[in-house]
Amino acid sequence: MTDNTLPLVISAEGPSGSLPDLIAEHHDEFTSALASHGALLFRGFEVGGVDGFSDVVKSFSGQALTYTERSSPRSTIKGDVYTSTDYPPDEEIFLHNENSYQASWPLTLFFYCVEPPHSLGATPLADIRQVYNNIDPAVREEFARRRWMLVRNFYSDFGTSWQYVFNTDDRDEVEAYCAANGIATEWHGKDNLRTRTVRDAIHLRPGSDVPRWFNHATFFHVTSMPADVQEALVDMLGADGLPSNTYYGDGGEIDPSTMEHLRAAYRQATTRFDYHRDDVVVVDNMTAAHGREPFTGPRKIAVAMADAYAPGKDSA
Repeated sequence: MTDNTLPLVISAEGPSGSLPDLIAEHHDEFTSALASHGALLFRGFEVGGVDGFSDVVKSFSGQALTYTERSSPRSTIKGDVYTSTDYPPDEEIFLHNENSYQASWPLTLFFYCVEPPHSLGATPLADIRQVYNNIDPAVREEFARRRWMLVRNFYSDFGTSWQYVFNTDDRDEVEAYCAANGIATEWHGKDNLRTRTVRDAIHLRPGSDVPRWFNHATFFHVTSMPADVQEALVDMLGADGLPSNTYYGDGGEIDPSTMEHLRAAYRQATTRFDYHRDDVVVVDNMTAAHGREPFTGPRKIAVAMADAYAPGKDSA
């Protein structure tokens, strides 16, 4: 077994016992394997529904995190366990690292297959160490020098509202949160908001000196949407009014050919697996990007996040 195995599959042997107990017994071994491989797939265990999944999260990482500064629609299942992104089943969700546009993010992600889809519907994974290596060094250097910027527009009558994203109706609370997290705010009219955030494109995981391509620059760029959706949104909102778009950190536009190169770098590093009922996938968020294939059938995947980390702070 090599460190490039993604995910590393850990199968139940015979009648499965308690997965939380197994994790507790082999915690150091599993956390080391996670950091090395980027993801673990626990298969063949009787998880015990969402309550049992919560116990798995606690055994591996302690208390789950609350979903903050949201970028996608999710529903709370119970406590800090959520549905996977509530997008239509015929849409692909491109590879990304959870919350990499924020000042802090979870180091560990958990996915639990309550009910598998009938076809496709995988959570594809890509080792972002390999993504980094796949990118032209000149492109990497430009992003390292200029960083990247996320611009988001929130409307009262279209798309995701700022009230949902920041989990408050209080504009003062939004201002305070943004000021504390390096986000510039600009209010338009009665209830529309534009935010700008500049972040690094390349990071080191705690405990490692191996660079990782850790950002949302590709995911949020307008050219990563289907062509017909791009055209419709630009016609309706204008190029500056899109719900989200990315730029270089100095505000310069990123050439579409560069974005296509980045998407190819992700796809070249991508692997997939079909879900089985009761699969639990643990992902190191600073080693593996994840996405979602289109699917048919029910596909019920519960998710949780843990182990908050902020660069430069002892928060892991």
